[in-house]
Amino acid sequence: MPTDKIDLTITPLKKEELPKLVNVAREAFLQAFTEGNKPENVSAYLDEAFAYSQIAKEFQEAASHFYVGKLEDTIIGYTKLNEVPAQTDIHDPVSLEIARLYVLEEYLGKGVGKKLLDFGIDFAKEKGKKYLWLGVWEHNARAIRFYEKNGLRIFDSHPFPFGDEIQTDYLMRIDF
Repeated sequence: MPTDKIDLTITPLKKEELPKLVNVAREAFLQAFTEGNKPENVSAYLDEAFAYSQIAKEFQEAASHFYVGKLEDTIIGYTKLNEVPAQTDIHDPVSLEIARLYVLEEYLGKGVGKKLLDFGIDFAKEKGKKYLWLGVWEHNARAIRFYEKNGLRIFDSHPFPFGDEIQTDYLMRIDF
């Protein structure tokens, strides 16, 4: 399916869509992080970070903004944008964090991720932010290439607890 054939609609997540988002979030996470990780660590993190109760709690946070990418009425990707104080690492009021940007595997390479990223960049600019940043697993070469292709650059790293391991996430940013 060529990129121009995907008529993606990006809308704020509605409370009644939370169960669907949780399912998509869990599936996209499994697709992205099962390979190269211990199954028990994937399972533990999935149960912690992608439990319905956890996502519902994050949804209630005023400084977090969830947007879903839909093909017709089906959620195929989403992004979670954090302002201070919800940011996970930097806590800079002139920045916006993309805390999550996930696309279901069958839609990778079809422009969905770019549309979600561009949406986040536009959102940051509309809010008067000076830059957008995110963390990406150092072994997620596809995501790193995607972000670099779209103007983000690695500027730091931080430890990321994942089950019984401490992994490294690169911090990437784009300035406006």
